[in-house]
Amino acid sequence: MNNTTASGAPLAPVQKGTPLSAPANLLKDVPLPAAAIFEAPLAHNLAWMQRFADDHGAKLAPHGKTTMTPALFKRQVEAGAWGITLATAVQTVAAHAHGIDRVLMVNQLVGRPNMALVADAIEAGLEYYCVIDGVDNVRDLGAFFSERGLTLNVLIELGIDGGRCGCRNAEQVDTLVAAVAAQPALALVGIEGYEGMIAGGDEIASVRAYGERLVETVRALRASGVLEREAPIVTASGSKWFDLIAEAFDKAELREHYTPVLRPGCYVVHDHKLYAGAMDKIKARDPKLEGELQPALEVFAHVQSLPEPGLAIIALGKRDIGHEPDLPLPLRLYPASATSDAASDATVAPVDVSAWRTTNIMDQHVFLAIPENAEIAVGDVIAFGTSHPCLTFDKWRRMLLIDDQLAVQEVLETCF
Repeated sequence: MNNTTASGAPLAPVQKGTPLSAPANLLKDVPLPAAAIFEAPLAHNLAWMQRFADDHGAKLAPHGKTTMTPALFKRQVEAGAWGITLATAVQTVAAHAHGIDRVLMVNQLVGRPNMALVADAIEAGLEYYCVIDGVDNVRDLGAFFSERGLTLNVLIELGIDGGRCGCRNAEQVDTLVAAVAAQPALALVGIEGYEGMIAGGDEIASVRAYGERLVETVRALRASGVLEREAPIVTASGSKWFDLIAEAFDKAELREHYTPVLRPGCYVVHDHKLYAGAMDKIKARDPKLEGELQPALEVFAHVQSLPEPGLAIIALGKRDIGHEPDLPLPLRLYPASATSDAASDATVAPVDVSAWRTTNIMDQHVFLAIPENAEIAVGDVIAFGTSHPCLTFDKWRRMLLIDDQLAVQEVLETCF
């Protein structure tokens, strides 16, 4: 194969999902598979969650590790977000390089190279916070940031037994408070937690109790005078229980004297199963809640082979779409005729295939169980939904923002 242009120069590589023209239509001008975000539900979700936080007297710091897409960070901040939550120093630098001025990193900052990245960003104007849960890390952070002549804002993380990070009891919190007091380069400004690891038994009661524990702890620390912030931060909330954490934070005293911060991330594009189910439960807990989040992320791929009755092989795989905790969910089929130049964008008539079922996924293939009399052909396009969007974003360097007619509005770069 001669991989050269007419002039003899090698062809330039193309990132998957990149339109071949501008303007572009997803079905006609984009090599599939491609990951796409629908513009209308995206805008709805941004406004809905910001309004939810505002109504509960809380700030919103969406967890950016979900998407690692700076254009989406920008939209979240423009919609009213207080800042962006991230998980690592490298993610922090990527966000700051794209204009994000306040980052809450909900992990301990470990390792001198990572500390150096954060210190450089702070010197460049970033308002940065990280969490602590161990004396050794406090000592290392204090020494490093003292050497750099900087003050590092830290929050004590409260964990749960059997969970991930965080102090398990009040004695560990007291030990950390004393350790921070011995480090002039560290400023203790609040309490952080994550309720998403709570499981088993009466989960709702356990999440509520955890939210109250966060509130009681930050109140006690503020009363003791050890917090170096007039309005100390108290923060938690993933994408499953954000209503219960908001409930715990929604107190007149916290609104007036503290900075409650919610950190859901997946809401920005929502999903078609895991968080869709969580949204149903949130609505059931609060029937007066107006509206709900809407799925915005889909991955489009061609039917590649029809090797036997009842089976379609789709040109899509683990390298293109998340498959945990559920396999990709078939949504709609677009006939191959819709991908031709002669087809009108306004007359594309997709077929509902949500009753079909994904049975297996490999690196580049999805196995789809279909009715034996299904009207399907090689070259047709199927749109798939996801259950938990995080592990779809990290498979793409470019995602497409599209309208309801599948016209590409913007190419969104990710920074994984």
